[in-house]
Amino acid sequence: MATATAASSTSKNAKDAIYEWEGKDKNGKIVRGELRAGGESVVSASLRRQGILVTKVKKRRTSGGRSIKQKDIAIFTRQLATMMKAGVPLLQSFDIVARGSTNPRMTKLLNDIRSDVETGTSLSSAFRKHPLHFDSLYCNLVEAGEAGGILEALLDRLAIYQEKTMAIKSKIKSALMYPIAVIVVAFVVLTVIMIFVIPAFEDVFKSFGADLPTPTLVVIAMSKFFTSYWWAIFGILGGGLYFFFESWKRSEKMQMAMDRILLRIPVFGDLINKAVIARWTRTLSTMFAAGVPLVEALDSVGGASGNAVYAQATEQIQKDVSTGSALTTSMTASGVFPTMVLQMTAIGEESGSLDHMLGKAAEFYENEVDEMVKGLSSLMEPFIIVILGVLIGGIVVSMYLPIFKLGAVV
Repeated sequence: MATATAASSTSKNAKDAIYEWEGKDKNGKIVRGELRAGGESVVSASLRRQGILVTKVKKRRTSGGRSIKQKDIAIFTRQLATMMKAGVPLLQSFDIVARGSTNPRMTKLLNDIRSDVETGTSLSSAFRKHPLHFDSLYCNLVEAGEAGGILEALLDRLAIYQEKTMAIKSKIKSALMYPIAVIVVAFVVLTVIMIFVIPAFEDVFKSFGADLPTPTLVVIAMSKFFTSYWWAIFGILGGGLYFFFESWKRSEKMQMAMDRILLRIPVFGDLINKAVIARWTRTLSTMFAAGVPLVEALDSVGGASGNAVYAQATEQIQKDVSTGSALTTSMTASGVFPTMVLQMTAIGEESGSLDHMLGKAAEFYENEVDEMVKGLSSLMEPFIIVILGVLIGGIVVSMYLPIFKLGAVV
């Protein structure tokens, strides 16, 4: 069954939509396709001029679908950069990406942006209308590309930046996911033991008529408390976690306190610190290479770092740089950057290749994060197994002590 896609030559406006059509060509073969038009009648008329007998026209649904993730924006940026470098016009590139998207919400977003651009709005201004999906860093880079006539090069640089940033976040998540998953499973197992297993042992021990060992009595007391107040335990635990994360999300003081704590956690703190530095240097390198002035670039760098400590330090660095201080001097005064980053920044400032040296620093710390994640993965497994073995093994031994004692008496 052949498939065809018709291209419209009629003028388009902001109300145009994507229509899916089906029909027969001059040879009687069934063909299908998609067409952007202002209505079903326009689709039918356009296809008739091409000699296609239309049998069905349906407007593509643009409601529903999953929420738009950072990965969707990164894929869109890469596709748009690739097509523009290949010489595909901007509006046609948007059409191709929108048709290829499997997420209706993403399709609607791209169609809205395309409509704005088609009516004369600049691409950066169209992006700024959707701040939930395109932050100031993204819009500033696109604006710099439009002003310099190098939009395709800037989109390619932006796609690389997003891909590397997502890779760093993915590595951090993979390092934290295993211990979190094991802790959750251990909590579930302990809950089952406390509620169902230990009470069964307690009934057996009552028939012994002998004094129970202290470890056994402690475990039985814990089980009774857990069985009687499990609803309060789960309620307090769930409610506490919910309010904790909500306050972390909404309170600036809480964010600052938690981000400071995260940077000081043994082992994981070093990993998080290196990941933040990698994002910070990568962001500043990307923006400075795009021609964005240093003071304006620093305005977006702090938020992109993902850590309130570095965001606060970046604000002070921006103030110092705007008053004439050198970037290296301002970074040194902040007290949060390692010596290597400061030295490479100083070399970049002196040689006029700041973007290149910051990019090298970002690559170094990205590799450091990768190596640390690999090391943590191999280190955490035996460590967690030992902890779970001691915890669950201790409960099992405590419950079997009376049986061993009874065997010794017999």
